[in-house]
This record gives sequence, structure tokens and C-alpha cells, in this order.
Amino acid sequence: MSGHSKWSTIKRKKGAADAKRGKLFTKIIKEIMVAARMGGGDPNANPRLRSAILAAKAENMPKDNIERAIKKGTGELEGVHYEDLIYEGYGPGGVAMMLEVLTDNKNRTVADVRHVFSKHNGNLGETGCVSWMFEKKGMILVDKSGADEDRLIEVALDAGALDVQETEKEFEVTTPPANFDEVKKAIEEAGFKPTYADVTMVPQSTIRLSGKEAEQMLKLMEGLEDSDDVQKVYANFDIADEEMERLSA
Repeated sequence: MSGHSKWSTIKRKKGAADAKRGKLFTKIIKEIMVAARMGGGDPNANPRLRSAILAAKAENMPKDNIERAIKKGTGELEGVHYEDLIYEGYGPGGVAMMLEVLTDNKNRTVADVRHVFSKHNGNLGETGCVSWMFEKKGMILVDKSGADEDRLIEVALDAGALDVQETEKEFEVTTPPANFDEVKKAIEEAGFKPTYADVTMVPQSTIRLSGKEAEQMLKLMEGLEDSDDVQKVYANFDIADEEMERLSA
């Protein structure tokens, strides 16, 4: 399983702590505002906004907060103007990394991001240095326990998925970005409950990390995602399941 998929499992374990700090709500509100500004306030006609609203509802964000964020994005209410940026860099062991950032102050954000990279044996790179290593795809993870593999494959492929891969603990369903919502809906209606579902950047290959480099990589991922301005982090690393369990304990 890719490092990104494994990292999503760790994030689920630490999700309660993130929510307590308020960071998760802050990031979702920013995403709703930018999505509404770029594509309009109607989620039926704006896939990015629709995904952001689903993420907000999954975290039990109050309806008023969602509606207020949409209105700030469309200009009906006064709000902060956020820029939608991509940063690229390298982590321990030469791992390629991409960051989706929403910020109202680029100078502050780039300084913060560079500091986190340096602290954990990574470095911020130039635009375009690693983006060619990633491809945008929908990814849906389904826990293997109790899941009918043949049925999942049938439902996913019929709905427009690209592939279904089996890992040690989960099935990974990949989709074209345009088919993500339809495939996710079909999987859920068939009775499967995804443990992770998002449109993400999937690496073409991965670098296996172990020992100190693996530990540094996870700390770098966590440090970057602790930033209010960093929305998502993608990286092409892999860590053995046994070591991942030890590091995430």
C-alpha cells in the first residue's frame, strides 16, 4: 500500500486530536470558500464544492458554518481572500512531496513550510520539480474484513473505476477524477463502507523507507498538516506494515 494510503490510516487515528485543535474545521472552511469562489455556490454544479461540503458533514460541521463559508466564497458576505497554491519538495530519503495550500499570506506560508521541511530532514523545491511523478485520481479504500471482493470489483468497475487492488488490510479502488463521485456512491449503495475516499495525487512509484528515515517522514507529514495553510500533503513513500504499526502506536 502506498505511503499516502497508510498516512490516511494514521490521520484517522489522530483525527479527534485535530478536531479539538480546531484545525480540521479551519481547513474545511477555507476549502469551501475557495471552491465557491472559483466554481460558484451551487454544489450540484461545482464538484469541488460538493466534495468540500461532504467533508464538512462527515466531521459534523454545523450547517450554518457551511452556508456562511459558501457565502464568503461567493462574495455575499465579506471574507478573507485565499490563494490556491501548490508547493513541491523532497522528504527524507529523496521522497517526492506535493502540498496543496490555501493562504492569505504567501510569504508567511512559504517560510513556515520551509521551516517544517528543514526540521525533519527535507527541503522545499522549485515549482515542477516533482509534480510529474504524480497523477490525479480518485481513491477509495474499503476494509477487507467482511467485504466481498468479487462484488466490490463488479460494482466499482461498472460505475467507472479504473482498477481495484488488494492490499494486506484494504481494497484500493482508483477512479478517474470525473468518475469519483459516481463510483463512491455506487460502492456505498452496494453496502460497502469506505474508510477513506478522496480525489488525490497518486504517485507513479514509491520509495521504501525504514528506521530513522521512516520516522522522520511521518513527523514531516504531521508537521506539514499541522499548518493551518496546508490542506493536503502527497508523498511517494512506502513503509512496511509492521514498521508502520510500530511508528503509529
